[in-house]
Amino acid sequence: MTYSGEVKVGGPADVHELKDLMITKIAVGPMDNNAYLLRCRATDEQLLIDAANEAETLLAMIGDDGIASVVTTHQHGDHWQALAEVVAATGARTYAGRDDAGGIPVPTDVLVDDGDVIRVGRVELTARHLVGHTPGSIALVYDDPHGHPHVFTGDCLFPGGVGNTRKDPKAFASLIHDVETKIFEALPDETWVYPGHGNDTSLGAERPHLPEWHARGW
Repeated sequence: MTYSGEVKVGGPADVHELKDLMITKIAVGPMDNNAYLLRCRATDEQLLIDAANEAETLLAMIGDDGIASVVTTHQHGDHWQALAEVVAATGARTYAGRDDAGGIPVPTDVLVDDGDVIRVGRVELTARHLVGHTPGSIALVYDDPHGHPHVFTGDCLFPGGVGNTRKDPKAFASLIHDVETKIFEALPDETWVYPGHGNDTSLGAERPHLPEWHARGW
């Protein structure tokens, strides 16, 4: 089956099979959050991005192999509703951006800064600190040695724009700057984007619209 990235709450997960990494995407909770399970194909170690909601659904997706770690992309409550239960069930190490960890009511084992590397088995993910949606939002970049990059953007980049900055011009200026310099300028058009809600996109699909985003201010 070809991966589409189109998932619905209550529906099946979708699996993106790369040479070294399997990415399973599922939608959970009343705000249609995406959660992503990453599995290193060489070691079978697993990492979860955003234990957003529906702990039973997430634990069923994780399966008997468990997870070594769980990354919370940012402090907003819809992204960690199942975190405590998932950590209790798996003993996973927790990661979050240094400036958002205080807003997450589950202790963060590893505080993440810009450029830090998070590993799942033999696969490396590079954290990029994006300021504006929250003070400590992080995106995770997987630079696939066998193909194009993949980036998990949380709520900082979606099809059609950057994340909500609550009509705060300074927050928008910060977020659009970080997304442009750390994501768009650093990565090619082929980069696959996995957002915190909704369908996937690519940097190539979004790049032509950057001037529009600047002009409208959100």
